[in-house]
Formats: sequence, structure tokens, C-alpha cells
Amino acid sequence: MRIKPVTRSLMCLAILVLMAVLAPSMAAAVDAREIDVSVNVAIEQFQQEVKGAKQFLAKANGILIFPKVVKAGLGIGGEYGEGALRIGGKTVDYYSTAAASIGFQLGVQKKSIIIVFLTKEALAKFRKSEGWKVGVDGSVALIKVGAGGSIDTTNIKDPIVAFVFGQKGLMYNLTLEGSKLTKLDK
Repeated sequence: MRIKPVTRSLMCLAILVLMAVLAPSMAAAVDAREIDVSVNVAIEQFQQEVKGAKQFLAKANGILIFPKVVKAGLGIGGEYGEGALRIGGKTVDYYSTAAASIGFQLGVQKKSIIIVFLTKEALAKFRKSEGWKVGVDGSVALIKVGAGGSIDTTNIKDPIVAFVFGQKGLMYNLTLEGSKLTKLDK
């Protein structure tokens, strides 16, 4: 298939815009202490915004928190963020999340993601993996909760549940499918 010069130019422009938006976030890899501080703030914000969040998180076997994930797209999109896995309230490992996509998307968005492992088996499988991919290595139920929302624990049956909150900016297409979670050396 031959790509028309106009289409090729638009694709190049989209890639340049994407790189300009995401490069500062990716280049500014933060140290462990900065991640832990941001994780504390994200958990606090989540518990303030969502009724029942504190009790729900207390039941978790592990919680993976990405306090700031930046997603940008103009036809071609990508996202990146760094966070921490906490077990029993203590950080045990650091991870990054990254994803790329092609399709109808436009905008820039900053969001926080909390992935809750409700079973020991799901947490163990995640920790043993190298480069865990949402939707391939494990199914994650994405629960959208707006400000002032609440968690209905009676309807949550999945072993891994994710919450996206604190969205700033406008982005069409909210999903975690295809996100790759990679352990960091911090």
C-alpha cells in the first residue's frame, strides 16, 4: 500500500507533536522518593474523591499506583507514567506504564491510575512477570468513578480492578488495554 504525501506529512506531524508532549514526562524519570511522595498524594486524593475507597483498598493484597500518567494523541497516541507497588502499605517495587495506539484520538490528558490486586494469585502472577501487558497477561476491570462517586464492592468480582481518576485535559478514548507495565530499577 502506498502512502500519499499528504498522509505521510500528517503522520510525521502527529509523531512530532506526540514526541514533544511526551518527551518531557519520559525524560524526567523521577527517583524513588519522588514517586513515593506522589503515590501518597494520589492515594489521599482517591480516598477523598471516592466514598468507600479506604475500606476497599484495605482489602487489597497489593496496590499499584501511577500518580501521573500523561496521554497525548493526534491520530497516533502514547502514554507514560511511573508508580509504585505497595503491599501492606509499604512500597515493594517501582513500575512504569506505557502504551501506544493508532486511531481516532486527539488531545492531551493527565490522569492517575490505581490497579488493585484483590487475590494473592493475581498479585503473584503479576510480580513474576517481566513486562506485564493489560489484556494479554491479565484482565483488568476498569471502573470509572467520577468526583463524589462511590465503590460498590458487591458488584466487583474480578481479581484485578483499576480506577482512573483526577483526569485533567480532554482525551477521547479512555482504556488501559495494551498498557505495558514494566518493573523499574530504583
